[in-house]
Amino acid sequence: MVGFVLTGHGQFSNGLKSAVDMVAGDQPNFAIVPFEGSEAVTFGDDLRKTITDMAAECDGVLVFVDLWGGTPFNQSMIISSDVENMEIVTGTNLPMLVELVMTRAFGDPTLEELAERAVTVGAEGVKHTHFEAATDDDDDEM
Repeated sequence: MVGFVLTGHGQFSNGLKSAVDMVAGDQPNFAIVPFEGSEAVTFGDDLRKTITDMAAECDGVLVFVDLWGGTPFNQSMIISSDVENMEIVTGTNLPMLVELVMTRAFGDPTLEELAERAVTVGAEGVKHTHFEAATDDDDDEM
C-alpha cells in the first residue's frame, strides 16, 4: 500500500483529514503534518520523520501539499531528494483525497498512478455553478 502524508499551512491538513475521515472513515497509512504555530520551528524535521517512517512501512509515499512554492512544498521537495519512491502533489482538495483513499483501498495502484489520478481528480473537483433564482415574472406564466 502507498502511504499518504498530508501537509499545509495552518489547520489545512487537520481540517482535510477530519473531512476525509467523516466521508471515507479512518484511513490506514495516512498521516498529517501541520505547518503552524509553535510546530513551525520543528516542521522540517517532523515532516522528514513522518515521510521516512511512512516510506519504511509502505510501497511508496504520496505527499499532498496545499500550495506550490510554500514552506510545506519546499520542505517536501528537499526531503524527496533523500527518499526513494516519493511523489508530491500540490493544490490538494477534498475530492482528490476522497477519490484516492477509495482507489487505494479497493485496488493496488502504483505511486505514479495515484499521483496522476490525484491531479486529474483534483482539477475535476473544481467547478463553478450558478443557481438562477426565480423572479416574480415566472409566477405569472402559469
